[in-house]
Amino acid sequence: MKSIKTSIMVALLLLFNINVHAQKEQKWSSIIRDNESSWFATNEAKAIAENVLLYQRNIGGWPKNIQMQKPLTEAEKKNLIILKTDTHEVTTDNGATCQEMLFLSKIYAQIPDERYKNAFLSGLNYLLEAQYENGGWPQFFPLKKGYYTHITYNDDSMVNILNILKQIIDKTNYYSITPPDATIKKAQIAFNKGINCILKTQYKQNGVLTSWCAQHDEITLLPANARAFELASLSGQESAKIVLLLMSLKNPSPEVITAVNSAVAWFEKTKITGIKIKTETDENGKPNRVVVQDENAEPLWARFMELENNTPFFCDRDGIKKTTLAEIGYERRNGYSWYTNEPAAILKKYENWKKKIEPELVAPAKKSEITLKDEFNIVVDQKGNGDFKTIQEAVNAARSYPSKRITIFIKDGTYYEKVKVHAWNTTISFIGESQEKTIITYDDYFNKIGLGRNSTFYTYTVLVEGNDFFCKNMTIKNTSGPVGQAVALNVNADRVMFTNCTFLGNQDTLYTSGEGTKNYFKDCYIEGTTDFIFGDATVLFENCIINSKSDSYITAASTPKDTMYGYVFKNCKLTADKNASKVYLGRPWRPYAKTVYINCEMGKHILPEGWHNWSKPEAEISSFYAEYNCTGEGFQPKTRVAWSHQLKSSEAKKYTIENILDSGSTPSTKQWYLKNN
Repeated sequence: MKSIKTSIMVALLLLFNINVHAQKEQKWSSIIRDNESSWFATNEAKAIAENVLLYQRNIGGWPKNIQMQKPLTEAEKKNLIILKTDTHEVTTDNGATCQEMLFLSKIYAQIPDERYKNAFLSGLNYLLEAQYENGGWPQFFPLKKGYYTHITYNDDSMVNILNILKQIIDKTNYYSITPPDATIKKAQIAFNKGINCILKTQYKQNGVLTSWCAQHDEITLLPANARAFELASLSGQESAKIVLLLMSLKNPSPEVITAVNSAVAWFEKTKITGIKIKTETDENGKPNRVVVQDENAEPLWARFMELENNTPFFCDRDGIKKTTLAEIGYERRNGYSWYTNEPAAILKKYENWKKKIEPELVAPAKKSEITLKDEFNIVVDQKGNGDFKTIQEAVNAARSYPSKRITIFIKDGTYYEKVKVHAWNTTISFIGESQEKTIITYDDYFNKIGLGRNSTFYTYTVLVEGNDFFCKNMTIKNTSGPVGQAVALNVNADRVMFTNCTFLGNQDTLYTSGEGTKNYFKDCYIEGTTDFIFGDATVLFENCIINSKSDSYITAASTPKDTMYGYVFKNCKLTADKNASKVYLGRPWRPYAKTVYINCEMGKHILPEGWHNWSKPEAEISSFYAEYNCTGEGFQPKTRVAWSHQLKSSEAKKYTIENILDSGSTPSTKQWYLKNN
């Protein structure tokens, strides 16, 4: 009896050792994904969790290509503790950080150790911090020099991040750890920005949307090179996961629907049939990948395709393009994935996806023909709970030259569209649900428009040409980044009012145009880099925050000759980002520029000389730049350029709302504003 028991014990020990040995030989990613939930309650899982905690940097992320399950020596543990403050090589590449967060979530569900929860939340904060303002993510954060700064779709890096955020904001309980409400809100904002970035980076080939590149330049958003054999190209592999993410969105916007439809059409166009990839043994007895003919093979897609015509290509580490897999060396031929079948899953799901979102596919032309319950009160809701899902549809459906004011109420959401209020769309109001969450955004810029020297004026996100326009409680952005002239708001109309609004951009954020027109901005936030408030209209800015993002110029007025007032800032606050310390109040775009600051608080970023002549000595005589009763470190009247002015109190009294906005305007702009505010 004893011998039988002994034999059983030995067998069990052997089996246990075999299982442990097999576990240790598993890849780190498969350990996380392939094990049953109960395994995460084992001592083995707890031991691995200690390694995961040790490898995490204080910044919140992890380095890549670490087999976390491998036992650590005491010396290795001490070294990892020392490395806690090191921020080098922290990344989301090759699944790093994302997969460690998944592991922590799974073990926390079985063993609610607060250290696991805190490490997960630290990882989430790392992802949020790493995001670019334009919505993309770099491969490494903090940034690592070289191609690593590009927006990285490679190996699904950015899609992995967005999927984490989506699970959290949708509260699916896929992750066992629930972040605080404030973090969930940040995740929602980050997710929306990420989707917008995806829409902005979808490549246009001869004017037709196609797919995505593995990397996109973080400034221009154009396809970019990475390693020598990873040249800028359309990606059959990375684009697949991007489209699956877009197809998973509930109530997709028209832009998302267009992106999916365009990508699917491109997948159909670029699929390769009649071949398969086979591993054979070469003359040296080594495994070797080859392309063989097979009429029954499932379709494949090339990893890299030419931007101009979708032709597949292959590269060695010398970066020289080859037309076939056989032409590149053994190491790259067998050490890299040059073909993929991932888009096949999209083509299988596409028809069902179309049926689910069929209501979203109604043509805008048909929507604009519907009879509104109240044509003077229109609701826009991108989730489908209003009269229209896009702002432009609502504007297009509005009566021209209406008998009374048309109010378009815009519910919270990020509306990725280029909006134009036509000249015949007079007496329209845009009322946002909230300043922070009702967002209109687009990303055109000078070189992208490419229409010659006047391209700037076409880069707007919102263009207002209809008189008596009123806007309240919303944000208007141009998200193209620091790439030159890029307008967020272009106003070319009279009696236009904005209150409690935010305008975000870089160079040329706000353009106010139209000789003789009068505009009023009250309680608004306006930011930019160079000449970010410019134009020839007469404009009163009252109680606004004017934020400079870099060393440059705030205003570039082009006030027409003999115009009484140009730009007037009253009770405004001039602020700056940390890196901005040398900012001018203005410079003359045209010789008769007029800009005046009254009762404004000026930060120390304002230069002592205050004003610049734009290398136009004659403008020192013809322009009019003045200040009155301002405060702050930036207000230094004694050091201002000699050709600027400090107003007397008798002169400053003339700068009333009636004088600034009513001269030449009928009806009274002030009364119009008070009536509609």
